Amino acid sequence: MTGPRTLLALTAATALLWSAAAVPASADHGGHRPGGAEVRFATFNASLNRPQEGELAADLATPDDEQAKDAAEVIQRTRPDVLLVNEFDHDAEGRAARLFQRNYLSRGQNGAEPIRYPYRYTAPSNTGVATGLDLNNDGRAVTEPGQPGYGDDAYGFGAFPGQYGMVVYSRYPIDTDAVRTFQTFRWADMPGALLPTDPETGEPFYSAEERRELRLSSKSHWDIPVRTGRGTVHLLASHPTPPSFDGPERRNVARNHDENRFFADYVSPGRGGYIYDDEGRRGGLKPGARFVIAGDLNADPNDGDGHPRAVRQLLEHRRVNGGLLPASEGGPLAAQAQGGANTGHTGDPAHDTADFGDVPGPGNLRVDYVLPSRGLPVRGTGVFWPAPGEPGAEAAGASDHHLVWLDVR
Repeated sequence: MTGPRTLLALTAATALLWSAAAVPASADHGGHRPGGAEVRFATFNASLNRPQEGELAADLATPDDEQAKDAAEVIQRTRPDVLLVNEFDHDAEGRAARLFQRNYLSRGQNGAEPIRYPYRYTAPSNTGVATGLDLNNDGRAVTEPGQPGYGDDAYGFGAFPGQYGMVVYSRYPIDTDAVRTFQTFRWADMPGALLPTDPETGEPFYSAEERRELRLSSKSHWDIPVRTGRGTVHLLASHPTPPSFDGPERRNVARNHDENRFFADYVSPGRGGYIYDDEGRRGGLKPGARFVIAGDLNADPNDGDGHPRAVRQLLEHRRVNGGLLPASEGGPLAAQAQGGANTGHTGDPAHDTADFGDVPGPGNLRVDYVLPSRGLPVRGTGVFWPAPGEPGAEAAGASDHHLVWLDVR
């Protein structure tokens, strides 16, 4: 069971029609207004995480936090209708999510217009939840927050339960009763899971007890049905673990691959029968259902340290329109100015969504995605990474990730 959930919902309808056609990707960030014929979906890893439990809510209790003001400005300038925010610390009452709306989104930032989301959704995350197991094989199981190594032995890395969580803001109603969460799905229950092995011994890296307990999701996977007025679109939200901070067993590379595989199987008729949600309901997404896969997937199709097939499982999926290439003006300029690891990348920097540092980091990568199901007519897509001096360029520094948006009609 996931525990308490927080949900508010929105009114208004907008048309979403079936079509096989898609238009070229666009780097335009503006021009979108609610109530038209398009719905803008977006994902934004806003880096609104804090080192101590309750600190984010305390920071958001006043309208004075500079990082939160910048994150809100990015959202106000792009004006998504349905927005997934990654790295937003979760609390059981949803207090931080309410305060971010009241004190930041509802107040115009740096000349941008306020934006109101009457509906939002959040649920618990595996991050910082103690397992009582020695998951990093250092000879001790750390169960007390604040102790060295605590995050490494949690279900998902985190200093406290809910750190690096997620929240969804929406202008459109959410079908609360039909929401599915997969926080407790066990990694070992995925057929053919890439569970790591010790390269020196060839034995499983995790003990039998650990394999019986370890969950797949480092945060959670959510299926959130959004009512658009002309039918439901399922927002499939996640934030897989980074494929880094690994030992020779490459356990995070393997987990990232399988966390991305989860939704690839979930939307595949005949492949999702093994899946169960936190309420015990089995099976994947209903055939023919419309969906948008969104999140910081921590996987670049061309560069970085991840498994080469991690995100390609989605981009090349027959039910996913993975050929869309959201672009920005700022990405190529940043890659050129920073040099370093960027000079060895094969991917086009116009499609980068994150800046992870260039020495010794992996450079700028495409890791944030908004991927529609085939049949949803796409009107535009882009990455909010303005060129220096353009509106919102300074606010875009609120996070090392940049908001990615997608308009569907």
